[in-house]
Amino acid sequence: MPSDHTRTAILNAAERLYADRGFADVTLRDIVAAAGVNLAAVNYHFGSKDELIAELFVTRSLATNRERLNELKAAEAAGGGRADIDDILRALVGPTLRGCLGPDRERSAAARFMIRASIESVPPIRRIKNREIDHLRKFAAAMRRSLPGRDQVELYWGLHFALAMAHQTIRDSERLTKLSEGSCDLNDVPAIIERIVAVSVLALTGGEAQHKAPARLAARDAR
Repeated sequence: MPSDHTRTAILNAAERLYADRGFADVTLRDIVAAAGVNLAAVNYHFGSKDELIAELFVTRSLATNRERLNELKAAEAAGGGRADIDDILRALVGPTLRGCLGPDRERSAAARFMIRASIESVPPIRRIKNREIDHLRKFAAAMRRSLPGRDQVELYWGLHFALAMAHQTIRDSERLTKLSEGSCDLNDVPAIIERIVAVSVLALTGGEAQHKAPARLAARDAR
């Protein structure tokens, strides 16, 4: 098997197994068996299980962060260099939620891997999250431009809480479905994004900035 194909086979097998079974229960021998390669190939291409996990997470995270920044750039361009705070927060949480929730995404190994990465705190992923924050600094800067009168510390907390709501929704979607007896629709990802954005804007502005939920949200809440 050519080297590039071997590497891809290992990554695909690892992502699928980690998504299905979690990080602790999958061994390198499980991965090589699923990929149809030998253990030496994993060591050659990645060096260790931690490095393999890290590469998978970085690959998926880069795609998400690129989408976030593209949406932020578009929002600021539309606003002449200063985007509305709700558009900034929508760019921040939207790609992650769209990437992990909804009937189409839940069936993909990539989405299930990222959900697993959100649920299980493993050292290689934790190190990457703590290190790769440059794209979040761009969001913090955009938030300062959008709300110039707000204390910078409060803006950081607002960014942090918006991300926390998104990740908690991903981690505990099944529990919310059971708790609400299905009335909270976890397949309506646009509505989830708008709810998180609305709460985040309210927290940051103290209700001063008006945030209008989409008509579908207002209609559902009226029922």
